[in-house]
Order: sequence, then structure tokens, then C-alpha cells
Amino acid sequence: MVLWALGIGSVLAVVVLTVPWLPEDASTQAHPVDTLYEVLAVISSYIFAFVVSILLVSDVHFRRRHNDLSDGEPIHGNTRLEAVWTAIPAILMLGAAVYSALVLADIEQTKANTQEVDVTGQQFAWTFNYPSLGFKSGELHMVKGTPYHFKLRAKDVIHSFWVPQFRMKKDAVPGMTTDIRVTPTKIGHYTLVCTELCGLGHATMRAPIVVEDQAAFNKWTAQAKKNQNLVGGIAR
Repeated sequence: MVLWALGIGSVLAVVVLTVPWLPEDASTQAHPVDTLYEVLAVISSYIFAFVVSILLVSDVHFRRRHNDLSDGEPIHGNTRLEAVWTAIPAILMLGAAVYSALVLADIEQTKANTQEVDVTGQQFAWTFNYPSLGFKSGELHMVKGTPYHFKLRAKDVIHSFWVPQFRMKKDAVPGMTTDIRVTPTKIGHYTLVCTELCGLGHATMRAPIVVEDQAAFNKWTAQAKKNQNLVGGIAR
């Protein structure tokens, strides 16, 4: 049984670590989150294999034989066994909780030169306010390597801020302000997705995200301010 568990668990662990389940990472927060995922997935693979091995061995070895109508042997509790199978999951859960807390503390750590952006969700659009620059936009532009602190708010129902490549997800809740920190590491175009069912237009509640260098960001900022001054409201 132990050999079966180790074999099945090893195969599953290889699959977990080999198959690219997640999209490319594009933030400093992504790597520790991915590592946490892989560690928990590998541990879960061996636990799953161990449980399945017990079920298979029990099903084959202790199955009722043909024409055997006798009652099963009386079984009494085993205090030592019960203590072991209670302690091991408790230790695993405690270890996972501590590791997860350390990762969370690391990725939410305040960094120098952080840029503030106010993010507002409403059915069915996102608005980004750059208070230090004095304008709003329907697009989120970020400078590669710059830490960002997003303050999330919702005008109507609960929405959820999620960019797969950043790995960070946080709900925007009416009547309160939540926050999330991201430091982009790769220039490119990404999509902000609402992952909280918020109405009939939920599937269309997306916003473009552009990660660029400082020169390109400055150029976009100048054009966005010009457009907002010309038409008023939100820059594009």
C-alpha cells in the first residue's frame, strides 16, 4: 500500500510540476504565489494517492467473498491510530496556514516609491483614478518595476479585481475600501477581469491593462489628460 501511494503520488507530483497550469507570471507577487501553489499541490498529490491506495487495498483485501453471508468481525476503536490520523492532518494544515501567512505578508509588504491608484467597479466597467496625476481613465497603465497600491471600491454590488498574470485577486465591496499591491515585471498587454458574479453583464466587465516603460507611460499620461480636458469625464 505504501509503495502504491508513493508511486501514484510521485506520478501526480510530476504532472503538477510539469504541466503549465497557470499563465505567465508578470509581477513580483506571482513567483511566491506559484511556489505556494506547487508546494500545496505536491503535498495534496501524495495525500490523495495515500487515501486512494487505502481504498483500493481495502476493497480488494477485505471485500466480501462469494457466498460469504457471515457477519463481519467486531472492530473496536484504536486510540493510537485515531490520535495519529488526527495529528498528521492537523500538522499539515497548521504548516500550510503558516506558510500561506508568510507568503501573504511578503506580497503585501509596503515598498518605497509606491504609486496610488483608486479603482472603482460598477456594473459593468472599471474606472482608474490617478490622484497624483489628476485624471481618471478607463484603462490601467502601469510602469514596469514600479510598485502600485490599488484602493478598491464598488458603487453598486460586489466586484472582484483579478489579473491572472499578476496572481492577485481582491473583492471590491460597496461601502468599504479594500486594497491590493502589485509590482509588474513584464512589459505587455493584460486584462483585468471581474471574478465575482455581478449581474447580466458580468462576463463583459473587463478592462485593458498596459505595462510599459516610463517614457511610454509619460506619453500616454499627457495624451490622456489632453483627451479628458477636451471632452471631460474619463480619459481613454
